[in-house]
Amino acid sequence: MMTQAGGMAAGGTAMTEQTLNGRCLCGAVTVTVKTENPRLRACHCDMCRQHTSGMFISVDTMPGTLTVEGPAQSFQSSDWAERGFCGTCGSTLWYGTLHDGMRHPAAGLFDNAAGGEMKMEFFADQCPQGYALKGTHRKLSTEETIAMFTEADHDG
Repeated sequence: MMTQAGGMAAGGTAMTEQTLNGRCLCGAVTVTVKTENPRLRACHCDMCRQHTSGMFISVDTMPGTLTVEGPAQSFQSSDWAERGFCGTCGSTLWYGTLHDGMRHPAAGLFDNAAGGEMKMEFFADQCPQGYALKGTHRKLSTEETIAMFTEADHDG
């Protein structure tokens, strides 16, 4: 379910703020988050594939707007990241970065993946041969992905 409110972005272009409501497979965990553009991002790194048995796809959201209710749990999967899941059914809820507290919700929590469009793949060179995403979106290699996140860490 989505609700919308309008506004103006820099440069005078119209933008729409949406509230997304989602849930895990069993419904015990519900999430609410805001987005201005529900872009989808896929990750093919080893940890995401081990956690989801495929790629992890997240929805781009507004920082600090994610609300989670129910038996959500998290697992610190590395020095810099955590993985959220439902304590009842095990559904993947989010990928979170520890240094800034950001949680990137799983697209599968929302009807029709929040209506988002695929915009970027991380670790595209690690994508298994058994599947591939179509489209003209950005596909970052392992080296490009690491460089992107390393630059982000040094920027602020």
